Amino acid sequence: MRLSVAERREELLRAAIGQIEARGVAAVRIADVAAVLGVSNALVLYHFSTKENLVAAAFARAAEDDLAHLRALLGRRTTALRRLRAALRWYAPTGNAKGWRLWIEGWAAALREPALRKVARDLDRQWKAALTEVVAQGVAAGEFRCPDPGGTALRLTALLDGLAVQLTCYGGTVSRNRALEWVDEALARELNVERRALTTAAR
Repeated sequence: MRLSVAERREELLRAAIGQIEARGVAAVRIADVAAVLGVSNALVLYHFSTKENLVAAAFARAAEDDLAHLRALLGRRTTALRRLRAALRWYAPTGNAKGWRLWIEGWAAALREPALRKVARDLDRQWKAALTEVVAQGVAAGEFRCPDPGGTALRLTALLDGLAVQLTCYGGTVSRNRALEWVDEALARELNVERRALTTAAR
């Protein structure tokens, strides 16, 4: 059966994601992606023009599922505090979010590849914007005090990113339980609530 353009593009992106995870951004080649699917290099280049464009598109595709899940968690009909804690614990490198190894690969490659840097920056802004919105909702509802929701979102995501590097690249440096404790401590501090309020919010 002949694939549509959208179906072929999706197939190529999935293959690229798998090859990036297996080989790393620097080592992966157009030929590797083509070989996985048994297609020609020319077909891959027809859809993405360059390896850089393919990697950037694959990186964006890999992040879409996690972004959708984050928005679902933050969109639940419950308190802002409960939504924020659930989202941070899911997104933390001890949680169920996928792709930390891919993100770290992407950050490194983005230093040299403008197309990937643009995609990574846009995705990062979307994560922070989603968290900022819910923090602002909690402030408006009188749940907690936070004078700078945007700054809070940036600091919390920076903590999660740093923990991801420690846990993904340097296993054993920080325990999973300790990392979660730090995330809870940071959230409580940023929102000016007692730490025990987070435990209550989780029930």
